[in-house]
Amino acid sequence: MELKNKRILVVGLGKSGVASAIFLRKQGAQVTVSDLRSAEALAAELPALLDAGVMVEAGGHGLLTFRRQDLIVVSPGVPLDTPELQQARNLGTIVIGELELASRFLRGKILAITGSNGKTTTTALCGEIFRAGGQPTQVGGNIGVPVIALVPESTDNGWNVLEVSSFQLEAIVDFRPKIAVILNITPDHLDRHGNLENYIAAKKRIFVNQTGEDFLVLNAENPETQHAAADTNAQVFWTSMRRPVRQGTFVYQNSIVWRANEQAVLEPIMPLNEIALKGNHNVENVLAAVCAAKLAGISAEVIRNAVAAFRAVEHRLEFVARIHGVDFYNDSKATNVDATIKAVSAFPGGIHLILGGKDKDSDYTLLKPLLQERVRAVYTIGAAAEKIEQQIAGATQIVSSKTLDRAVEAATAQARAGEVVLLAPACSSFDQFENYEHRGRCFKQIVLARQGVEEWQNASA
Repeated sequence: MELKNKRILVVGLGKSGVASAIFLRKQGAQVTVSDLRSAEALAAELPALLDAGVMVEAGGHGLLTFRRQDLIVVSPGVPLDTPELQQARNLGTIVIGELELASRFLRGKILAITGSNGKTTTTALCGEIFRAGGQPTQVGGNIGVPVIALVPESTDNGWNVLEVSSFQLEAIVDFRPKIAVILNITPDHLDRHGNLENYIAAKKRIFVNQTGEDFLVLNAENPETQHAAADTNAQVFWTSMRRPVRQGTFVYQNSIVWRANEQAVLEPIMPLNEIALKGNHNVENVLAAVCAAKLAGISAEVIRNAVAAFRAVEHRLEFVARIHGVDFYNDSKATNVDATIKAVSAFPGGIHLILGGKDKDSDYTLLKPLLQERVRAVYTIGAAAEKIEQQIAGATQIVSSKTLDRAVEAATAQARAGEVVLLAPACSSFDQFENYEHRGRCFKQIVLARQGVEEWQNASA
């Protein structure tokens, strides 16, 4: 892909937008960036861009800016149906995302992981397993490091382990992972995609360019991933907690086993009780990571040791502290209803659950059976609070708390020794916080600031 002297527009100045602009400039392109936010709001990003010789358009998108480009690179947070992008495409301008741009320069093989829930944990775990197996490995994508930032250090014999979102997959053209993983597909981001069908279609783009030489790992227990098998040219491998699969990983006699094909002998990988991560959903994540690792040729011994040593990723059922016998868990990454169901299911009961944030056109009535069974009280916060309260009414006690600090205060006052205070909001964070990481950090700060904190020293207890 020749970039020198090309006129290229980068739309959106998140992490990937800034990294793309600077990369393109280093390749000799004439780069402009455009963002709806004001110059004041972009004060942290502007110095590096201006120093690199990037032209900046802040405070809105100019139609002429979009018409004068050879290529447009869109950040994941920018919807592809914005009028300016639609007009550019109508005029014949190529529009791609940062993932697509990076993939054209990235050396080595790609393992790409997507799903409604579990992406970050599985991506981080795969990174640890691949490194333990002696593979030159880089981890990036939606997990925090832009894919384009991995290009300089990528090697022909290495692996690029990428977490990819539906937003990123919307804007690919030729992106082709050697191994693709779809963990699950449940309703999410419907405010962006418009309906479930569009969301599913975006997720399935992860394998659109794969061939018979590539591998696709699918969850045999998720209806939407089951259906995806009929649409791919790749070799399909399965994961299952409930039953044997033709080829892939599954749970057998309380252990994870691998089967390379229908005729192959089962290869034991590890007992379930060696997995330190909490919850059945994390067993599903481990199954997917093990399957990907076996497809990459990593030994069972290496996989077992790496999985056993792996601990929860920040903001994913992360243990925070024990205060007077009450355990506090941060699952701020539970930004949809299905993720919250998985988080609540990880505990037998006595849960004080903090819900709320920015609604994503979600159906919170799906929570009611589990709330009745396991949750002592729900503490609502944020813009979605009223909708949540209406849809879960009658399932359990509801405490309208409005803000996170008030919710923690109210939950701490009610919780008793042996019970759990759980932040698993089922919403995005953008009403009161910068992102889910900001929300999770605030939760931890609030919890740890409370008098009488006893930090939990033994992570396996």
